[in-house]
Amino acid sequence: MISTPNPPRGLWRYLLPVAALLGLIVFFYLSLGRDMQTLPSPLIGKPAPQFELPSLEDPARMIANRELAGRMYILNVWGSWCVGCRQEHGTLVELARRAEIPILGLNWKDEREAALHWLQTLGDPYIASAFDDEGRVAIDWGVYGAPETFLVDATGRIIHKQIGPLDLQIWERDFMPLIRSGRPAGGVANP
Repeated sequence: MISTPNPPRGLWRYLLPVAALLGLIVFFYLSLGRDMQTLPSPLIGKPAPQFELPSLEDPARMIANRELAGRMYILNVWGSWCVGCRQEHGTLVELARRAEIPILGLNWKDEREAALHWLQTLGDPYIASAFDDEGRVAIDWGVYGAPETFLVDATGRIIHKQIGPLDLQIWERDFMPLIRSGRPAGGVANP
């Protein structure tokens, strides 16, 4: 009687975990150089959505981003409930002190009194804050969560988006080269 060797049925039991481990190693290796704070946005290179909302400070006053037409500006989405917003707030105050570019605030799904208390306590880096309590405008801008910061060029196009807390290192690395390349002679000043 001739016997045939049995296929190595137990071999898969060992190869499968090794293959899964190799797959994870490749995944993590490829992820090493990626900035997880930068997600592609379909709005990059497109006109910034126009909005008009009540001012956080004065509900009778309307704020529209068209008032910044022809100027480069930052739109920062924030809320007093947001831990990451507290983390980045000192950076925004420093940027406002430098007066490199106007910072427009979009106060998102917040309580008006809590947001005003936040600005009175921590400082107000914004030229104005629009009050988006229902989150309508944030949806138009494709906001995932707060904080998010958009850089809009003088033609009204979104040219960069930061997801998560902004710090001075990110500012210098990601925002300043774009601001310098789009800055008109004489610079950009706060109104």
